[in-house]
Amino acid sequence: MSAEPEEEAEELEEEEPEEEEAKAEEPEPKVEKAPPRVRRLDIVGRRNWFFLISLLIIIPGIISMSTRHFLLGIDFAGGTEFTVSFASHPNVTKVEDAVSGMNIDGSVISTGSGGYIIRTPPLSPAAQKTVEDGLEKALGPMQLQQVLEVGGTIATETIEFALLAVVLASVGILLLLAIRFRNVPGGWRAGFQFGGSALAALLHDVFLLTGLFSIMGAVLGLRIGQIDSLFVTAVLTVVGFSVHDTIVVFDRIRENLRVSQRLSFEQVVNLSIMQTAARSIITSFTVVLVLAAILIAGGATLKGFALALLIGIISGTYSSIFNAAPLLVVWRRLQPVR
Repeated sequence: MSAEPEEEAEELEEEEPEEEEAKAEEPEPKVEKAPPRVRRLDIVGRRNWFFLISLLIIIPGIISMSTRHFLLGIDFAGGTEFTVSFASHPNVTKVEDAVSGMNIDGSVISTGSGGYIIRTPPLSPAAQKTVEDGLEKALGPMQLQQVLEVGGTIATETIEFALLAVVLASVGILLLLAIRFRNVPGGWRAGFQFGGSALAALLHDVFLLTGLFSIMGAVLGLRIGQIDSLFVTAVLTVVGFSVHDTIVVFDRIRENLRVSQRLSFEQVVNLSIMQTAARSIITSFTVVLVLAAILIAGGATLKGFALALLIGIISGTYSSIFNAAPLLVVWRRLQPVR
């Protein structure tokens, strides 16, 4: 009788470790982690605010262009340009004081090593001789390297060719983008919507740039806001840069329209902007750093050119992200395509 309870106790002791091992082998319940929350900016939904910001910047410039016009350089207004060098190597301030003392409304640009370019309104041969004598008397012996006269006819032709260049570039860009995006849903009609939106963003940049230079030159009287041939070069460069930035966004919209058919057009556009915004901003920022260095440390002849490019590239980056694609959404709402 006493042996049976002992055997039962031994059996229980043997079963307990087996149960403990079975419990240890059981996998622990997995705790499901919530997916990370992705924050996305609704740029398309807030498009009216971005349109308003653009208008607040552009409208004062348009008013200035309509009423005060521009501070035109010798390339557009006509005038006389002296290229001289002085043996005494005077600084810019001394040359400017000498020019202002003659009351000829001239501007001075340093070319380095004692050389200067002095620009004045059109002067007669007698007045030119008076200016040369006055400079030599005030600053010592000088070497007159060149005297350039630009008449009103040449200046008018320069303005016409500059405007024609901008118009032809705009029309060419519109046609090129219409052909490039004709294979999206909607065919040629959709292609012209893409091209027209890019053209509108381009004109935004041109009006903003010319308006700010009108305010700086004609209203504030700053020489850096002078309109010359280098300014036209900067405008055409900005046109190309702005369109390139816009095409990057539009290409991504075209790709996403093919693979994201469940999303609405507005969602596709907003997604495409978010996917390309960082690239556009970083690329533009690298160019802005170089232009800022030229503006700060470059010569006087390049400051206006560098400033025009700086304003235009910042404006082009803004319009590509916040204006061009949202404007395409507005156009698609007004004229739906299939």
